[in-house]
Amino acid sequence: MLAVARILEFVMSAPGLILLATDACTLCDKAFDLLASMPELRGAGLDVVDVAEHAVLLETYGERLPVLAWRDQTGAILQPLDWPFDAPAVSRWLRNIEQ
Repeated sequence: MLAVARILEFVMSAPGLILLATDACTLCDKAFDLLASMPELRGAGLDVVDVAEHAVLLETYGERLPVLAWRDQTGAILQPLDWPFDAPAVSRWLRNIEQ
């Protein structure tokens, strides 16, 4: 039941940018630092989601971490951007999402 509650909590979260990551992941830390350094993301909400707390996310994205994605109002994860990415790649990705 706790797993279902966690998935529902994830799905019910607000739409926006998410970084799929996990603890003790140095690449995830690098991705977070990169995103935090980008002026165009200042003020934008970024949820960091630990995939280890969500079995479905762990199964789907665990080997691809870190992953930047857009979560829509239904909780669906759209247009995942797998690591490695840099600031120019994130900027291009953001422009595509805005279209």
